[in-house]
Amino acid sequence: MELRQLRYFAKVAETLNFSEAARVLHITQSTLSQQIKQLECELGTPLLTRSSHKVALTEAGELILPHVKLSLHEADSCSERINDLNEITTGSLSIGVTYSFSPILTETLLLFMRQYPKIKLNIFYKPMNELMVLLKERTVDFVLAFKPTQPVEGVESHMLFQNQLSAIVSTDHPLASKEKLTIPELARYDLALPTKGLQARNAFDCMISAHDQFKIRIELNEVNILLKLIRQSLLVTVLAEASIHDETGVKAIPLDVPENEMSGCVHILKDTYRKRSMQEFIRMLGESLAVRERQNFWL
Repeated sequence: MELRQLRYFAKVAETLNFSEAARVLHITQSTLSQQIKQLECELGTPLLTRSSHKVALTEAGELILPHVKLSLHEADSCSERINDLNEITTGSLSIGVTYSFSPILTETLLLFMRQYPKIKLNIFYKPMNELMVLLKERTVDFVLAFKPTQPVEGVESHMLFQNQLSAIVSTDHPLASKEKLTIPELARYDLALPTKGLQARNAFDCMISAHDQFKIRIELNEVNILLKLIRQSLLVTVLAEASIHDETGVKAIPLDVPENEMSGCVHILKDTYRKRSMQEFIRMLGESLAVRERQNFWL
């Protein structure tokens, strides 16, 4: 059984299409079919069912696929550890980022790309629950997000900075002159909120559970569009203050609610190898102006 054959099987299992898998693997379809058949012969059982229009996993294929993926990951980790010895001059780094966390990332991304031009960066912007799935599947090396309300099994969270949940308004809004805002005051205004499931919305829903109905006019899962609406109207949204880092035309007004803190964190799988490129990126992020400003605010 060869590692190459396992890679071929995993790609066919992912695409369920020999032609597509061969294209991605840069080999001929006949070579792919031959290698899969050799693997099945060695294991003594079919792993895939084939027809002219469809490919599917057999029971045996479904059984061994998680083990194949783990073996491939371990093999890749060996290669990555060797590459890391080469002063971070090769390889890739995959980062999961929540929408609210993304504005403070730009500074570090640009600096990292300048210092390590041969490291390929893959950035995934998704809600936190989806990012945690990607982290556990090892699709991303780490996740940048606010601390979840409940610990995530198998994941450790390292705090970068503290933040506050805030009402976000245009600089021309009647509320723009306020330093803090109570929940009853917020309830008087039309709201444009992030979609349920996003971290800022989850935190806000917990805050308002004991209050009357709010006037929610629109819900969006795209922060950039949400902020554009806020700039051009009298709508109010609720986000972490960090969400408007380097944004113009808007102001964050902290909500006057007990324990109104959101911890910006790096989330990493427990007991796994940590690439040197990941360690360097996190170090740069911790020293960035965007993060240090928020650290100093709480001193």
